[in-house]
Amino acid sequence: MSLLLSEQGDARLALDPESGRNRYGCLPFPGPRRPAFGSATASTISPQAFEALKALHQRVGLAPGWVQAAECDRVRAEIATLCGADSVPGSEVVLAPSGTDVHLLAAQLCASDDPQGRRRPLEVVLSPTEETGNGVPAALRGLHYNDATPFQGPAPALGPLDGCRAASLRVLAGRRPDGRARPIAEVDAEARVLVEGALSSGADVLLVVSDLSKTGLVFPSPGLAADMVRRHGGSLTVLIDACQLRLGPAAVRGYLEAGCAVGVTGSKFATGPAFSGALLVPPALAGAWRERDLAPSLSAYSARADWPKGWRPRGSLTYTVNTGLLFRWQAALTEMRAFRLLDPAAVAGFFSAFAVAVGGRLAQDPAFGTLDLPAPPARPGGGDGWDQVPTLLPFVLKRGGSPLPLDPARALYKAIREGLGEIGQPVAVGGGGGSQPLGAFRMCSSMRLAVEALGPGGRGGDAVIAEALAFLGSIAALAGRAA
Repeated sequence: MSLLLSEQGDARLALDPESGRNRYGCLPFPGPRRPAFGSATASTISPQAFEALKALHQRVGLAPGWVQAAECDRVRAEIATLCGADSVPGSEVVLAPSGTDVHLLAAQLCASDDPQGRRRPLEVVLSPTEETGNGVPAALRGLHYNDATPFQGPAPALGPLDGCRAASLRVLAGRRPDGRARPIAEVDAEARVLVEGALSSGADVLLVVSDLSKTGLVFPSPGLAADMVRRHGGSLTVLIDACQLRLGPAAVRGYLEAGCAVGVTGSKFATGPAFSGALLVPPALAGAWRERDLAPSLSAYSARADWPKGWRPRGSLTYTVNTGLLFRWQAALTEMRAFRLLDPAAVAGFFSAFAVAVGGRLAQDPAFGTLDLPAPPARPGGGDGWDQVPTLLPFVLKRGGSPLPLDPARALYKAIREGLGEIGQPVAVGGGGGSQPLGAFRMCSSMRLAVEALGPGGRGGDAVIAEALAFLGSIAALAGRAA
């Protein structure tokens, strides 16, 4: 059964024959307990989630396809409930193998025709690769983003998906070349120029807002996104890249009410297995998108049961159910349900204490260097308290007093993952003016850690934080030995 967690994704889920782990370093079953602070990247499945998969397997293991399809309907409904979409009548949920596939589907759903029936060009304004998924730019351009697909095996990486609309990309940076965060007013001003310039060319425009990015930023501001939808809703679509899922139901509800689509995953903050995505579609878009035709080539990535009943895209697709995706979401929902039972004020208190303790250690220990992390701009629906607290803390490791460049940081990450525990893999920061980019690790709190700290029979927040600080000490020692 555990092998289902590695199916119908792409090559990153393939298990190494020696270690039994995927490319993220995670097992497809609960392993020996070890520090787990890498939810910015991926997590090994928890024992309680694995038990939920056993129950699902007993229900659908030998059942006909329509039974699994009904389970997909249930999963979509539960995602809507736990994320806050069910409180916006008319919102819909589309499943996707990953956050990258969320971007792929959103770009294709934006397709529209001019009065002569010709497909309009598509312009996408998005974050740079180091702040989003590595395959996202290719997916937005209608290309295969990996050399394997969920349903049709090998693919020509960066080869075109037949019949899909190609997009032009305009990149909007959230950090300066030296790695410092740009003022949000400056980012918003540039975003407005890029979007309105693209609109003036007669193109459809997709604006992707990072909430949060890989280094913990929200940009451009949610307020700008909502304003742009009000002004240009006919030709502009806004996708909130919330694939980290580090925001609560009130914020999701606010985005949907503002007319923004929202991309989420169950594999980051929720700590489900890697490769579980969903596109939350607001009522303002659902009416048009349910009538869209999809290119048949998207059958390599999407199945009929991923889509709500009555949506025309279902008829373009070959395969009925992505069973691996169904099981991965089942695991994620187990974690999400437990988290939603916690008192939000207690969660905010735990996350605040975690951020203060871990942030203080990173700032004071000469083995580390911190990246600036501005408070997130206000979201349309406000927040749930805890989602105003940083749960993703980026930092660099130092060697000889100097921050590690990206390639040495990646080598050290592999050693950390194999010998110490889970931490967010390093991403490129800076590198302007011909200098080498630095490798920024991410120390993360998560839904699972909050439940461990605050849930019934939990070990308490102090114990979780003590483990985090000890883990940082082990990382510093490993980095010193590797010098």
